[in-house]
Amino acid sequence: MSEKSEQQRLSVLKTYKLYVGGKFPRSESGRVYEVTDSKGKWLANAPRSSRKDARDAVVAARKAFGGWSGATAYNRGQILYRIAEMLEGRKDQFTREVADAEGLSKTKAAAVVDAAIDRWVWYAGWTDKIAQVVGGANPVAGPYFNLSSPEPTGVVTVLAPQDSSFLGLVSVVAPAIATGNTVIVIASEKSPLPALSLGEVLATSDLPGGVVNILSGATAEIATPLAAHQDVNAIDLAGADDVLAKDLEIAAADNLKRVVRPQPVDYTETPGIDRLTAFLETKTVWHPTGSLGAGGSSY
Repeated sequence: MSEKSEQQRLSVLKTYKLYVGGKFPRSESGRVYEVTDSKGKWLANAPRSSRKDARDAVVAARKAFGGWSGATAYNRGQILYRIAEMLEGRKDQFTREVADAEGLSKTKAAAVVDAAIDRWVWYAGWTDKIAQVVGGANPVAGPYFNLSSPEPTGVVTVLAPQDSSFLGLVSVVAPAIATGNTVIVIASEKSPLPALSLGEVLATSDLPGGVVNILSGATAEIATPLAAHQDVNAIDLAGADDVLAKDLEIAAADNLKRVVRPQPVDYTETPGIDRLTAFLETKTVWHPTGSLGAGGSSY
């Protein structure tokens, strides 16, 4: 055996990056922080996002909003299903990352990843159905059509759950984009790696750049400027504790953001449509029916 073949190969350690505007920047601050597993073993250095990174993510999300909200609901469903397809091919990677992040056995972590993939498929099926559930024709007194239809709220900041690093993440991100919103995701502070890897899947799944932007770092540091940002329309506080949630809700009131407060959620249960409707506005249109002929009949 040659001397070269006896030498031990150096592994190639993964460099985790943010996902903003369809690209993979490092934090503009140059900062990182150590991510460890449930037993304190070092896993990787994750970017520690700054206020500037948060502002860049808002710009990217706003730029993407017109195209994404204007896409057909059917097309959005196709893209969400494509995300599930891409995740299906990378289950082993996500199983390892979820097992490390949440201290689960390989079998239990695989079940979590399967559930997250199924969650994408579930929301993909709702994209072209939610309008029929929450919209429709309204009975009015007079010769008018009165129609209500849902429209996306806009740019949404999502604080991902802290303890459900992947299934919980998907459960709060998928419904927001299924209905046409664009999002800035603040990954779980202690377990950000599954979220950062999800960015790699989104980049290859036909999802337009900027629809989902993923930041990692100190939750409070990133969320505070986003809660006060005038171009953010709503905020989901799923990953905030009670003290942080109260502070962010006060900051969000400045431009009347929609706020979803944190609450106990079992992410393994089949979700309802609450998170689909949380970031929808209702547009109501009145249209005169007119009349036909001297008899005054209307249509």
